[in-house]
Amino acid sequence: MKKILLSTVIALSNVISVQAAETEIRVHYAIPTIWSDTQQILSKAFMDKNPDINVIIDGPAESYGDGSQRLLRESIAGTAPDVAYVGLNLWRVLEDRGLAQPIDSFIGDDPLLLGYTPALLSLGRYKDTQYALATSASTMVMYVNPELVKKAGGSMDNFPTTFDGVIDLAAKINALGSNIDGIWVSPHDWRFQSLLGSYGGRPMNKDETDITFDNVQGITAAGLYQRFSKEAGMKTYSENDARQAFPAGALGIMFESSSLQARFTEGAGDKFNLTVKPTPIASDDKSKVYFPTGGSAIVMLAKDKVKQQAVWKYMAFVTSPEGQKIIVENTGYAPANSILIEDKVYLGDFYKKNPNALVAHTQIANYAGPWFAYPGAEGVAATELVSASLVEVTEGADPSKEMKGLAETMRDLLGMK
Repeated sequence: MKKILLSTVIALSNVISVQAAETEIRVHYAIPTIWSDTQQILSKAFMDKNPDINVIIDGPAESYGDGSQRLLRESIAGTAPDVAYVGLNLWRVLEDRGLAQPIDSFIGDDPLLLGYTPALLSLGRYKDTQYALATSASTMVMYVNPELVKKAGGSMDNFPTTFDGVIDLAAKINALGSNIDGIWVSPHDWRFQSLLGSYGGRPMNKDETDITFDNVQGITAAGLYQRFSKEAGMKTYSENDARQAFPAGALGIMFESSSLQARFTEGAGDKFNLTVKPTPIASDDKSKVYFPTGGSAIVMLAKDKVKQQAVWKYMAFVTSPEGQKIIVENTGYAPANSILIEDKVYLGDFYKKNPNALVAHTQIANYAGPWFAYPGAEGVAATELVSASLVEVTEGADPSKEMKGLAETMRDLLGMK
């Protein structure tokens, strides 16, 4: 009888031991130069709060593109991780292959209570289903040299908030001398989408079955390139040249990614007090405004229900105010949780020391939107066509004819006809 009781106790102990065992989740990430230390800090902080979940971090991919290809290969081999950080413009690749799992049921009915604004949720939403959550973000802002603004008779306290006002000020800066330029923006698809979004436009319709930038919003947005050139003397800088000219003090206003703030601030040094201003809002209906957002998103790949519960706890932590505080302070990216902007408990001291960051981060919380990737095998070629047309417009081509012609060419290229 004692032997039977002893056997029963041992069996029960084994069951309890199994139940208490850790759930292990594997995490994939990319760009170790930015994320390596941060991933270690995040996993430790998460496991301190969740000792029953063990986080294993896979060796990193060098880029988001490389990471996406690796995830596709691993899914075929049956060795895919349980959760992955991917580029905000690449998670759709995983959704398209049925790898990214829907997470609406985990988020619940009141995402705003968690700090997930509609703008932030849009970065990982497709066809009314949430597949990803943003974990870091950047949008296009204006970098401004206050010294040149002052010399041109302008004021940072009364800095223009419209494109007309910005162009007028840039023209005055441009007139300061042959070694000074007023304004610059790259003829690049992401920058164009940002200007388009300011007017409330989109490059494609909701179903991604047609091009839509050949309308008033798209033509007006493209026309800004010509206005910058004709009215404010914008030069045909290369991207690298412009990124050197601005911190050197030779360029007054530069439209560029908010993720470059630390680099530009360091480059400007004590030459001038770099200031960040939000991209002007051109649409009368602010609900239609969006700025395509770069950065990263996190997706659930695990299909096992137990693993999914553990993965969601990890995703919720990473996108929570606590997790986002770690990301902001260690990467320089903007947070993907509105609570950090609203509640000074988390980043109040950080924003006091970095008022430029608050400007950029507020824009993201309010107006973040998807960076549209043109569908199909010719998607990359399509973005190159956009750039080429923007150069044509900058150099004098009629914006309406150019954008309408480009739209027709892209419809053919992408099989939309």
